[in-house]
Amino acid sequence: MIKPGVLVISHGSRSDSWVALVEEAVSSLADRSHLPVVSSYLELVDGKLIQDGITALEDQGVTDMLVIPLFVSSGSTHVDEIAYAIGAKAEPDMETDLAPFQVKSRVHFGMPFDDDNDIAAMVWDKVKALSVEPSREVILMVGHGSPHELFWRRWEKIMASLAQRVEQVSGLRADGALLNPGNVQEQVKAWQKRGYEVIVAPLFLSKGYFTEKIIPERLDGLLCRYSGDTLLPHPRLPDWMLKQVEHLLGSLKL
Repeated sequence: MIKPGVLVISHGSRSDSWVALVEEAVSSLADRSHLPVVSSYLELVDGKLIQDGITALEDQGVTDMLVIPLFVSSGSTHVDEIAYAIGAKAEPDMETDLAPFQVKSRVHFGMPFDDDNDIAAMVWDKVKALSVEPSREVILMVGHGSPHELFWRRWEKIMASLAQRVEQVSGLRADGALLNPGNVQEQVKAWQKRGYEVIVAPLFLSKGYFTEKIIPERLDGLLCRYSGDTLLPHPRLPDWMLKQVEHLLGSLKL
């Protein structure tokens, strides 16, 4: 007999408020999915790491684990190593220190945010209060990126596709920039040279070091609009997770 359960995996943080926002979104998913749902973290959250989550679901009799990687992009090395360690792929695309987890159930691995329409709508919701004259503005999404070429190429491809979706939902121009490799200042200056006002949207799950320190440092001396608002909290995130669950459930023979 098949018994599905949901394992939501995010990076984790030492910040209680960061973790609380994730837990709130996962709790909303649990209320709506009517399945066992457990949140887990790659690091920094004692007692709620990935192996803890796997064990918690399997102790409830879960036979098929629907894994939702709560990460911004498939360009994340963390998504790659987690998929390998949990048994969703035979080998990682880059060497990792993450040891394979102990998993008895069948694993069905979902997708990170990438260029989903819900995420595009969330990006626009977070910055639209900064828009004054749409015809002269561009939304510049800033993502983490990666120093490894294979992964930052994935980031670039996803950002370009997401920018198109943000344009459709907002009516503004949209583009992307990455902290790794660092092209934030270059992108801002390029759009300003074309006569656009730049609205900077941090493409991060929740507020933290990168949104509160690194991005402002990269924008120092540049005339642009930046609120620092991240994707969480937002009511559409549980919607996105529920769609992931429904898609993965569709692959099961219930």
